[in-house]
Amino acid sequence: MFSNILVVCVGNICRSPMAESLLRKALNDIDKKNCIVSSAGLNALVGKKPDSAACQLMQSKGIDISLHRACQLNKEMIRKSDLILVMESSHKTSIEAEEPTAKGKVFRLGEWGKFDIPDPYKQDLKVFESTLKLIELGVAQWIEKL
Repeated sequence: MFSNILVVCVGNICRSPMAESLLRKALNDIDKKNCIVSSAGLNALVGKKPDSAACQLMQSKGIDISLHRACQLNKEMIRKSDLILVMESSHKTSIEAEEPTAKGKVFRLGEWGKFDIPDPYKQDLKVFESTLKLIELGVAQWIEKL
């Protein structure tokens, strides 16, 4: 069992905060509360709140992500993580190039369905809704494997 899961996107204000909260809830629902789930960004908008569309969609699911603040991915976070879930194949490449010890523990959130999750940043709510559906699918597929 993984005890420390890190979810990564670019800015850490849209995809990864939504995925982090959904993954944490799903793990709690299957009584795996001892697993730490966190998120970070490859080029984080450090200290920024989640995008309002992300907050709105998560609130509609009964999850409040408004207190999240974006943080920058660093080597210590990578080393501490047992599993790192990224949104796009290029994120995996970037992390493994930055920290070679990450090889073998970085996977796409959409790994099992063979899909990337495109960035909805600065797009309309419909794009965020599509993104959230992909995140939910990826989380569900990972929960089956964990």
